[in-house]
Amino acid sequence: MRSLRNRLILSHILPLSVIIPLMGIALVYVLETQVLLPSLSNELTEQAHLIADLARDHPDIWSDPAQAQAFVARVSSDLTARVMLLDPNGRILAASEASDAGQAGQLLTHPGVATVQAGQMSIHQEYSQQRQAEVADVLVAVRGSDQQIVGIVRLTHRLETVLERFLRLRHLIAGVLVAGLLLGAAVGWVLALDLERPIREVTRAIYGLSSGERLIVLPEHGPDEIRMLAHGVNTLVERLRTLEQTRHQLLANLVHELGRPLGALRSAVHALGGRAGEDPAVRQELLHGMDEALTGLQRLLDDLAHLHDQLVRTVEVQCQPITLQDWLTDVQVPWEKAAQEKGLHWQATIPPALPTIEGDPDRLAQVMGNLLSNAIKYTPPGGTVSVDAGQENGQIWIAVSDTGPGIAPEEQARIFTPFYRGGANRRFAHGMGLGLSIARNLAIAHGGRLEVQSTSGVGSRFTLWLPIRAGLIAQPTDT
Repeated sequence: MRSLRNRLILSHILPLSVIIPLMGIALVYVLETQVLLPSLSNELTEQAHLIADLARDHPDIWSDPAQAQAFVARVSSDLTARVMLLDPNGRILAASEASDAGQAGQLLTHPGVATVQAGQMSIHQEYSQQRQAEVADVLVAVRGSDQQIVGIVRLTHRLETVLERFLRLRHLIAGVLVAGLLLGAAVGWVLALDLERPIREVTRAIYGLSSGERLIVLPEHGPDEIRMLAHGVNTLVERLRTLEQTRHQLLANLVHELGRPLGALRSAVHALGGRAGEDPAVRQELLHGMDEALTGLQRLLDDLAHLHDQLVRTVEVQCQPITLQDWLTDVQVPWEKAAQEKGLHWQATIPPALPTIEGDPDRLAQVMGNLLSNAIKYTPPGGTVSVDAGQENGQIWIAVSDTGPGIAPEEQARIFTPFYRGGANRRFAHGMGLGLSIARNLAIAHGGRLEVQSTSGVGSRFTLWLPIRAGLIAQPTDT
């Protein structure tokens, strides 16, 4: 009984094996006492009245025992009941059975005799399992022309005379109950198999997950609980697949992003070790390139550190009052210079009446730096990068717009996914694919959000929404 299937089958059969016999016993008792015995009594009553009518046409049988016995023998030949004739005082005149006939002339000690003498018919029935017990007994008075009782007709059924009916009824009920038990066992077997199959599939799938085997998507069918369990396993399988793809993407991105600056640094070191290092201008140029490569590596390390914070759900912000006008002016200065060096038009519209908010200025600067860096990087020379701000419905918004290649509609829902970079001809073809994911989570940590509006070939607009309220407490972000 170690398997779930056997236990489920047993759980169906055990109650039936207890309940059905008890129901059978109760049903047999009810049918025999409430149906069969009353039916026998009614049958005896009709026969007794019929014999009483016949006896009324033979008045001599009440005075001649021989004729009485002949009459009893004649009427009892077609009956299964015992027939007995009594005189008005209750003495036995004749009987269909030899054992009763031997008691001729004796008074019958039976309470029904007094009932008949009082002018009523006596019907007595008793449920018994003894073969010689009288289970049905009827006494009917026979009246003469003057309406006086001239005799009594008694018909009796013993159990042995009706046992065949009882046994037939019991066999029929037993057969029906056994068929019901077998049907219940068959239904239990089918239900157990139907319930065991999806549970076994889920168990195998979970075991496969734990042992590192191939991930399998389960069919979601069966009872609600089984469907919910299968759906949970399928969700876990999908997440594990995503994690596996993310891991491969992370490794590929790391190799790609680390290879370029490290190669540049190694080339610069070799050049400085040779004669190129003797020229001050060349040496300064090489050192500047090495510094840019190291700065890029530092940004990569910062992104990876923030990704770690996201994974362990420990993103924290150090909130303090921020005067938005001064803060935005300071944040955009280096990016304005970078845009002008690339030949871009720079526009900034910062209202002087922006409120003071609670937030982490460094973290928010990281968000703005990511948005401005992307806008400058992907806007071709001669294009425009603009910064706007304002307030609406208890929130402030800061928007960074560009006239770059834009983002395809099918990609706009994926650009905030970690490690997503797009194709070679798309906007996010380079980098680790972490910048926008980090920016979004930092916005969420401040109780705000980051939205994008973009049209392919026209440009993009990223809007940072932040609440205006004091005492902001950062919440863990969802990766």
